[in-house]
Amino acid sequence: MLHLRIVAPPHLSEAVAEVASDATCSNLVVLPGAARRPAGDLLLFDVAREGADAVLQRLRQLGLPRDGSIAVEDVDLSVSQAAEDAERAAPGHGSDALVWEDLAARTREDSTLSASYLVFFAVATALAGLAVLTDSAILVIGAMIVGPEYGALAGLCAAVVLRRTRQVRRCALALLVGFAVGIAATVVTTWVLDAVGLISADMLTRDRPQTGFIYNPDALSFVVAFLAGIAGMLALTSAKSGAVVGVLVSVTTIPAAGNAAVAATYALSAEPASRAVLLEQAWTSVEQLLLNTLGILLAGVLTLWVQHGVWRRVGRASRGQRARVTTRAS
Repeated sequence: MLHLRIVAPPHLSEAVAEVASDATCSNLVVLPGAARRPAGDLLLFDVAREGADAVLQRLRQLGLPRDGSIAVEDVDLSVSQAAEDAERAAPGHGSDALVWEDLAARTREDSTLSASYLVFFAVATALAGLAVLTDSAILVIGAMIVGPEYGALAGLCAAVVLRRTRQVRRCALALLVGFAVGIAATVVTTWVLDAVGLISADMLTRDRPQTGFIYNPDALSFVVAFLAGIAGMLALTSAKSGAVVGVLVSVTTIPAAGNAAVAATYALSAEPASRAVLLEQAWTSVEQLLLNTLGILLAGVLTLWVQHGVWRRVGRASRGQRARVTTRAS
């Protein structure tokens, strides 16, 4: 269940209450004149997650985001027969429901070019650079988890499906700037650590059984990224958000960027023979990055399109069934 807190101007209060009378809603409370800023009536009610998207669309059509406000939060526990009836009346299962407003809010926060976003990108990519130098699978996993790129990738998928050009530009910019900052931070880190004698180019060109996959892209790299993209989008759009962590440790985006940055840095000062090897490693790392990014984006867009189509059909079927029941009852 989701809990909605609505501040509505008095002339829209009845219309909001009518929306809340849907079979998928329950526990409606109306407090006339309780809101002060913005001024208006306060309406509280719960809605089954499966029916939340339709209810939020109807509230948007009333102009509430402009004239009032809509706040949504998860209900961890609801002991109520009315709530159980609302969930039974809603189509499908709550854990599978697609709530576009919830998805947009999550991805908007995760794809904003904030200071913390860029710091996470820099730390994750630099950590990945150290991981490939030390051939440490544990550090690679750590870099994957710290990296914030998946939120921007998911936001880009949602923007494409919703045809929001402005959001597409914002998410694409967040990815480009994030990777640029991460690579720059890794280059600086490599220079500093090499200057103090903690790392060397030999660590990159030696045999690396734990991290060699990062600069060796193949067809399976795309398959893994595609499957991870499906799982990640399902995790974001459902109640199973914990699965996102598993997705983060399945794709080679941040590690590939870190490997490319370190290899390119050492190639600048290497002997001609070593330079060719390092430049090739940097290029194949970039290929790995692009391959994984493409797989995630394609999978995310396709998953959202399928979910959107399925839930539209389920919603129409449910509304038609309730209409027939109402007609027979009357």
